Amino acid sequence: MKKKIADTILKVFKWKVTDRVGYIPKCVICVAPHTSNFDLFLGELTYAHLGRKASFLMKKSWFFFPLGNFFRAIGGIPVDRSKNNSLTQQIAEEFARHEEFHIAITPEGTRKRNPEWKKGFYFIAKEAGVPILLATIDYDTRNIELRKLFIPTGDVDADIDEIKKYYADISGRHPEKFAL
Repeated sequence: MKKKIADTILKVFKWKVTDRVGYIPKCVICVAPHTSNFDLFLGELTYAHLGRKASFLMKKSWFFFPLGNFFRAIGGIPVDRSKNNSLTQQIAEEFARHEEFHIAITPEGTRKRNPEWKKGFYFIAKEAGVPILLATIDYDTRNIELRKLFIPTGDVDADIDEIKKYYADISGRHPEKFAL
């Protein structure tokens, strides 16, 4: 039922989903550009269309009643940015507890222009020993694409530079807010 609803909504709004990777049981999904709250909705529709479920990180301040219940139900994990806790370790432990686990993370860490990507998605994948799925939401072409699996090498800066190349030709809902 969820799949049919997602398919219908994507079709009505003329969005296409391209999955170049296929199903894998565990991964960190690097989603960019992230310039609009609408990106979450499109990501949820995409995964429902594919018959999959993904968790995602979101500012704790969004988890108030009744929205908090909704976000948790669709896979939201609240993040308290004011505390210095090991989110990387916590999410890596989630991977260890599940046979299947996908978590979507926006490396920009904000919907504002930020060329200095946060590297948490990379460290989570490295710590958990899972690949990074490079996913794009292109508003110009209305295509959501699962592009490639990337295996972290341990050379963080070189890997982040390599990952950013996959997003160079993608246009966010607000392109002026996307910077590599």
